[in-house]
Amino acid sequence: MFPSPVLAELQTGAHVFIAVVTLGALAYILRLVRQRRLRSKYAVLWLTVGLVLGVLAVFPDLLKVASDRVGVYDPPNLFLVVACAFLFLVVVQFSWELSRMEERTRVLAEEIALLRAERAPTATSPAPEPPHPG
Repeated sequence: MFPSPVLAELQTGAHVFIAVVTLGALAYILRLVRQRRLRSKYAVLWLTVGLVLGVLAVFPDLLKVASDRVGVYDPPNLFLVVACAFLFLVVVQFSWELSRMEERTRVLAEEIALLRAERAPTATSPAPEPPHPG
């Protein structure tokens, strides 16, 4: 059976919508990079994701070809699994970076405490004598 023209139009409309949203996301990422609010290593990651989504929006049959090669019956299911796996890897990487930064923050706090302790007068040292009027 052939899809009805309305269904084909909705699919085309959905792909146009995805393409427009992808372009908006890419523009937003570039804006964050120009304002120095997003580091370049993250920008490359998200720009790549945006470009892949843009290609899939323009050429939706690529997802069908990929799902056929992998053996997944429904192309959106392949997209969902790949997206979940990608987001899982992003979360693990961010968790690793957060743990590393927490450790660095703890070490810096300890170093600051030691420096302050060296500068502060101790209770056993004699108090400085007040200046003599003179």
